[in-house]
Amino acid sequence: MQLKGKYAIITGANRGIGRAITEKFAAEGACIWACARKCTQEFEEDMKLLSKQYGVFIQPVYFDLKSEQEIVSGIKQILAKKKPIDILVNNAGIAASGLLTMTPVSVLKDVFEVNFFAQVFLMQLVAKKMIRQKNGCIINMVSVGGIEHRQGYLAYGSSKAALIWTTRMAAKELGIYGIRVNGIAPATVDTDMGHYRNEEELKKVIEDTPLGRLAKSAEIAEAAVFLASPKASFITGDILKVDGGRT
Repeated sequence: MQLKGKYAIITGANRGIGRAITEKFAAEGACIWACARKCTQEFEEDMKLLSKQYGVFIQPVYFDLKSEQEIVSGIKQILAKKKPIDILVNNAGIAASGLLTMTPVSVLKDVFEVNFFAQVFLMQLVAKKMIRQKNGCIINMVSVGGIEHRQGYLAYGSSKAALIWTTRMAAKELGIYGIRVNGIAPATVDTDMGHYRNEEELKKVIEDTPLGRLAKSAEIAEAAVFLASPKASFITGDILKVDGGRT
């Protein structure tokens, strides 16, 4: 129970890596605000089952990362509970592909709106609470796409690269308040094809991975638990690659 008694905000909690992190955090004793863009009966029931299974508080919260107003409303809903915010997992994001000369600026703006600006805005809102607490842990889900320079992923890769820079910068600024800020850089995860354009390209990526397979969502969740736990109490400003040796 590495996270027992901790309160965590997890974005993109309804599927993929976010869903895996939500379950793993619950299994480790964390109370969770599980954030998603839209309310669905399936998600509501899923969170109720997890809450009952692990005996922890899990509350769905809904906001669209493209709307600052909705983000503010969602965080206000969380703060109204008068509980600490011990952990923020900035997980939600969108994928996009396209060559430099084939990527409209409008696409760049859309991807950065979700993958960078919304993440930074959430950090700003939550950091104010963590500064008053004099402790906290922020985990940004970046990507190996922000580290390597694979052709055809201008919007996605640059948005994640910007988030990597911000993660390291924020760790320096917030460390004096006892707040740790780290990133996790997964490779492609077995939930779907991710942002790859075709099966051939995905096959090439796997061939370039020394472990010769895709990552599992549970493996990314384990990394998040580690960074949020006391075991990582002296780790900040780090980008933990969970990529099977790809980069």
